[in-house]
Amino acid sequence: MSRKVREIKKSFKVFCEGNTEYHYVDEMRQQLRLSISMKLVNMKGGGYSNFLESLKIDANTNCIAKFIIIDGDRAIDEKGEKNRLKELLDYCILQNKSGRTPHILIVNDPDFEYLACLHTSKYRGQNVEQYIIKEMGYRDLDSFKSDEKIYHVLNSNGNSSKIMLASLRHDRCFVRNCWTINKHKFEIKVDTIYKWEKLGQRGSNINEYFDILNAF
Repeated sequence: MSRKVREIKKSFKVFCEGNTEYHYVDEMRQQLRLSISMKLVNMKGGGYSNFLESLKIDANTNCIAKFIIIDGDRAIDEKGEKNRLKELLDYCILQNKSGRTPHILIVNDPDFEYLACLHTSKYRGQNVEQYIIKEMGYRDLDSFKSDEKIYHVLNSNGNSSKIMLASLRHDRCFVRNCWTINKHKFEIKVDTIYKWEKLGQRGSNINEYFDILNAF
């Protein structure tokens, strides 16, 4: 009697900076009903070195690509973090050049809270914390960060990720990933570039995350 061959599913992995990003990506995954499975990792802060150490020991088996979603403000606000960010960048670039599982770095500058505000049509660069409390109705920033339904909040009642994506200035992106996809072979090839002078200019390359998911 022949043994039934177990089908191995390909997947994406998403390493999230903290609870807000994790809840957003998790609900987005459920709402979009993606054809490719997605495994999420909540890094719960810890800095760029925490990402790097986790990536170094993480298995690549059946993984199409790894998305690493981080905030850029830490590299500006905290001593030594710029060097740690460079180490993370260099590691991702090395993986991409080697032909191994691509590491697609997404940098939200200054942070995800800024991107959250961009989901609304009224946002015009106001103080992020004040805007989240006044316009979104949260008690404080902590209650916003812990909201497990954050994707729904940012994609209902006139709010939308489409508004956010249309608001992003691509000339301000600190990191850019140039990528090609072979959908039939579940392959992605990535070339990553970055420019230090763009860090701190308020921007994000999160559009690449949306674009790659939509391509599958």
